[in-house]
Amino acid sequence: MTLDLTTLNFDKSGGMVTVVAQDARSGRVLMVAHADAEALQRSIDTGEMHYRSRSRGLWHKGATSGNTQQLVELVADCDADAVLARVIPAGPACHTGAITCFGNGAADTLGELDATIDARAAEQNGAGYTAKLLADRNTRLKKLGEEASELVTACADGDAARATEEAADLIYHTLVALHAAGGSLDGVRDVLRARRR
Repeated sequence: MTLDLTTLNFDKSGGMVTVVAQDARSGRVLMVAHADAEALQRSIDTGEMHYRSRSRGLWHKGATSGNTQQLVELVADCDADAVLARVIPAGPACHTGAITCFGNGAADTLGELDATIDARAAEQNGAGYTAKLLADRNTRLKKLGEEASELVTACADGDAARATEEAADLIYHTLVALHAAGGSLDGVRDVLRARRR
């Protein structure tokens, strides 16, 4: 999360950089705003996003609405004139009440699935299939094995449509099992990134 603010190329006329807020769990772009050094430092110090606009001045995202953005990471772009803010939103990002300011555009489907599993795990006495799997180790592991076997069979049969369905089932059950074991999709991404080098 540490970003050296002295390395940023703030706009000469207003002393600001563009900030793209992205949901750290789903990968969905939430909003675009601006920040100066003070707003970014306040974000780092408090762990919640602050922005600066010419009309509103310094503002704490969600201070009135409760739709705050918990800061996960700040990353400068290659020219150091824009910042990606990876956040965990506490509600909609858009003033219209929409989740993002960009409508229902494409997002990271696996990230959204992971966030849904995370939300189900946080529910007290949750009902539904995901909650059942999270609560029952034997059922969870049995389903993981079943889905893996079904994928192997579909691939052996050369049935692309069935293999695709079974792969989706296996990915879902894998994420549930990973979550129950204390792992995360971000952890899997980190391992894959490291292996790519």
